Formats: sequence, C-alpha cells, structure tokens
Amino acid sequence: MSAEADVKLQDFKNIFSLEGKVAVITGGSRGLGLHAASGLAQAGASKIFITSRKAKACEEAVAALNALPNTKCQAISVPADLSKPGEVERLVKEVEKHTDHVDILFANAGATWGEEFDKHPENAFQKVMDLNVKSVFVCAQKFAPLLRKRGTIQEPSRIIITASIAGIGVGTLGKQGTYGYSASKAAALHLGRNLALELGPQGILVNNIAPGFFPTKMANGLMELSGGVDKLAQFSPNKRLGHPEDVAAAVVYLCSRAGGHLNGGTIVLDGGSSWQAKL
Repeated sequence: MSAEADVKLQDFKNIFSLEGKVAVITGGSRGLGLHAASGLAQAGASKIFITSRKAKACEEAVAALNALPNTKCQAISVPADLSKPGEVERLVKEVEKHTDHVDILFANAGATWGEEFDKHPENAFQKVMDLNVKSVFVCAQKFAPLLRKRGTIQEPSRIIITASIAGIGVGTLGKQGTYGYSASKAAALHLGRNLALELGPQGILVNNIAPGFFPTKMANGLMELSGGVDKLAQFSPNKRLGHPEDVAAAVVYLCSRAGGHLNGGTIVLDGGSSWQAKL
C-alpha cells in the first residue's frame, strides 16, 4: 500500500456517524442509559427505544430525547420490568411493531443492594444477579434475530453491556457490602466475552463498558457513604468523576465504524481510579 493510500482513510469525517441506526436501551430512562441515548441520537440514530421498569420515567426520558435540537431521531417508550419472566419477549414484540431490525442493543439495566455480610438477604443477592446477568443474556438471545437482520461482517450490529469497575476489582465491603453487585458485574464482563466469540461470526460485535463513579440516582447513595463527590474525585488520578459525555462518547465509539474492530473488549471509564487503589 502506498503512502498516499495510508494518509487517505476512507470517509474519516463520518467514522463516528450512526446515521439511520436503530437502538434499544435497557435501563434507558435515567443515568448512564439516558446519557448514552442522548449521544446516539446526536450521532444520527433514527430510532431509540427506551425501556425501564417505570412507565413515567420512560415517557419523561423520551420527551427529553425528542426535544433535542438538530436531530432526526425518534425516541419511543417501551416500559418493561426485565427481572420478570416473559418481559424481554414482550419487549421484543413491542419493538417489532416499529421496526424489522435493530442495529444496537445497549444492555444497561441494572440493580444493586448494600448490606453487611451477615445480614445480606439471599433474595436481594438473587434479584441483583437476575437483572445484572440473566436479563443481559436473555436480551442478547431474544434480540439476536433482529440484530442479525442487517448485521454483516463488514457492517456488524452491536451489543454493549454495562458492567462496572466493581467487577474488575473488589466492590464495596462492610456495612454497605455490594456482594451480589460485584459478582454480577464480573459475570457480566465474562458473559460479554463469551457472547463476542459466539456472535462475532454472525455479524454482531459485543463489548463491555466498566464505569467507575458517575453521579446517578443508583450511585448517589453509595457515593455519599464513601465520602461524597469531592472526596471520590480527589481519589481519582484525573481528579474528577464521570461526566455524561464520557459514557455517551464511549458508547457512540463502540457502536460506530470507529469501533468496528473491537470485539470482546472492555472500556474502563473511571479516570484511572481502579489503578490508584493498587498503590
């Protein structure tokens, strides 16, 4: 290949474009899911299905997304409680009323539970594992036919799984021990690797994100118990917590042509704090 060819990358100005893509975001009504939805919409997605347990939250999120300026995206609310049997199948059927294919599945729905070791409820541990691991597998399985519709080796569909740095290192211990959450996120990371090998040859790339602390409704309580925003920010080598655009940009990258050769990978979004703990 000539030097001239090397410096003329094909259509680089559109390498992060998601023009016309159809996305489904679980846990998309707030926090990381809604941040990602905003990024996908502004990158050119044509339809984004927002699902979470609470219908009102879904409707509010969809209204905010549809009010974004300078986008052609249609956000659609499909409330579903993915912890319950049959809800993923119902979600797929609702999505099929609007589209015959899906390009992006962002498996972001999750739950946590904090309690000291001797009192940690068995049913709470099971609830967290069911939503954070089992529902991710079921979503990937049930949406696979729609993801295969337009996914090819050259232009693959995407599955993105939200894990956590708690699944890479050790999560919270003590009075607010998040044993089930940490175990579930480690399992989600490894599930993503398995799915990447299974689905990659079928035109579906699978990758994980592992966020550290982002100010969200689910994380805020634990953040306060851990010393608050300022203390946690100072603990991070880059001296801040996650911003909405950090997760939005990572998800857009993974879903775009720019991330087309990443499969079975994990993007850690913590400013380096997981390494800081090892000093």
